[in-house]
Amino acid sequence: MQDKIKDIINSSISVKQSVLNDKKLLETVEQVAKEMVKCLKNGNRIYFCGNGGSAADAQHLAAEFSGRFYTDRRALPAEALHCNTSYLTAVANDYSYDVVYARLVDGIANAGDFVVGLSTSGNSANIVKAFEVARNKKIITVGFTGKEGGKMKPLSDYLINIPSTDTPRIQESHITLGHIICQLVEELYFQS
Repeated sequence: MQDKIKDIINSSISVKQSVLNDKKLLETVEQVAKEMVKCLKNGNRIYFCGNGGSAADAQHLAAEFSGRFYTDRRALPAEALHCNTSYLTAVANDYSYDVVYARLVDGIANAGDFVVGLSTSGNSANIVKAFEVARNKKIITVGFTGKEGGKMKPLSDYLINIPSTDTPRIQESHITLGHIICQLVEELYFQS
């Protein structure tokens, strides 16, 4: 069993090594951090969305912004779109689960805000629809996906596509790069 544990850890390391060697991906992470700082300095907000484990990651990253990351500082305006269960269940019941994020993006997000969608396949219908609404409203989109990017790829202003097709390894890299973005934003935003 220890060999299996080591194989899984090595698989995670291998995916992260691929990320480390992907210059374009690293440049995208850097650009996202810089653009998020501009967004926040302009009085805009960052919204996160995902499903299942990716919803947990979306909520985790939103909390890093609105709570704190490394430094004791004021809260940054960020939230995960799935945290209002009354809204989520009402819209899913009355309309469709596919529109739960799109309706909220349409209702509360403004031009210049960010919508960050996490989907290992890149094909989550509710995130794709949210990105379509975001595009129409001039809201910046960041897609955290797996290797191919799926349907989110053409709708993402910034695509952070992890070079893997293995869901757990993709999610591990999503949270790693998400944490890096949080740290860079915190450092850049509060340095001046």
